[in-house]
Amino acid sequence: MEKQKRIDELRGKLESLRKEELEIQAELLALEADTLDGRHATGNKLSNEAIGRYSRQLLIPEIGMQGQLKLRNSSVLVVGSGGLGSPCALYLASMGIGRLGLVDHDVVDQSNLHRQVLHTEASCGVSKVVSAATALTRLSSMCDVRAHDVLLDSTNAKEIMRGYDVVVDATDNAATRYLVNDACVMLGIPLVSGSAVRLDGQLTVYNYNGGPCYRCLFPTPPAPDATANCSETGVLGVVPGVIGCLQAMEVVKIVTERKREEEPSLLLFSYRSQPHFRKIKLRMRKPTCAVCGDSPTVTGLVDYVAFCGAGPSDNAPEWQLLRDAKQRVSCTEYHQVQRATDEASSGAKGHLLLDVRDEVQFAICQLPNAVNIPIDQFEARKGELERLVQGLDGAPVYAVCRRGNVSQMAVQFIREKLRYEQCFDIAGGLVAWQREVDADFPAY
Repeated sequence: MEKQKRIDELRGKLESLRKEELEIQAELLALEADTLDGRHATGNKLSNEAIGRYSRQLLIPEIGMQGQLKLRNSSVLVVGSGGLGSPCALYLASMGIGRLGLVDHDVVDQSNLHRQVLHTEASCGVSKVVSAATALTRLSSMCDVRAHDVLLDSTNAKEIMRGYDVVVDATDNAATRYLVNDACVMLGIPLVSGSAVRLDGQLTVYNYNGGPCYRCLFPTPPAPDATANCSETGVLGVVPGVIGCLQAMEVVKIVTERKREEEPSLLLFSYRSQPHFRKIKLRMRKPTCAVCGDSPTVTGLVDYVAFCGAGPSDNAPEWQLLRDAKQRVSCTEYHQVQRATDEASSGAKGHLLLDVRDEVQFAICQLPNAVNIPIDQFEARKGELERLVQGLDGAPVYAVCRRGNVSQMAVQFIREKLRYEQCFDIAGGLVAWQREVDADFPAY
């Protein structure tokens, strides 16, 4: 018992020290942000310490002394300090990039830790850029790390990005992708763009050496409900690690001018395919492109949230498919129904709880007595649904999903196609259930 008590005591002290370090680092970064030069040393010589540190890179003919000096004299801005930005920034700092800027407006969450390798458990609740900058400066005092703890938008993007040699897009939403692309074109900065979802990733270099920009390939944004991010579809932790490391490699090639030898291409990675990598050749800059074309029509940064129909947030937008408020119940109201059913006699037909998530999500967690029929199987299992409903003798059906979105589709289906009016959506889904009813219910 005494030994465990001492272990807990030491762990508590470590946690306090880590939190204190993050607070000190945040203040230091804020003060250094006002100093233009910071620790960014330039010149045509490496110190003995730097030669010793980067000796394994100096031995590579493609890098050598001149390449290492180019890395040391360069500045790179990484937009996003998450799954892609973490490994990318980690290797850029360790390989000798002179000035490294980080942009992110989010805080570290426990769900980030399986892939966002710059952050630790002690960083949860702390600004991502502060957490990342702390880890990077601990790794290399030779790298001048600048933290921009802001939401990048059309009012500040050019000001923040101006002065950097290369920009890395390590974000996961369309609005920021278009914003960063347009700003890079207008400022004449090469853009290294990556993405990672589930088991797949992509990598492209835009606005470089006559190659295309993002808008050349995607003139108009996809519909908001057609895009996916990690919080909705998931991602294997190592996938953004693979893409983020490759983004760092592309930065090195650009800075050392090795990239000029290559034609524009899109690199595709998939965990499931053999080989894992495929390369697709891209066309050069599109003369009719709205941003980088011969006669651009977009000459200034615009409202990208309005342009894309969605903003830079991991949170899924709340759907409003059911206009009649009487067709929805709160989690608290359903909890009362649940308790009343438990207290009723065993022979009573209380209600049917229909969980419409896919089988993978249902296996993670579920409410008691829930019946799982995924929404995308409703048509194929229509007969099964009809039998379930007919056996209720008029008792209500409650549909639930993760966030209370697709469950509204389930209510519409049952009311319109099965002609069963006693069907209700549990607003907010299991996320709201964990927040409003049961704090011990798993959150994912």
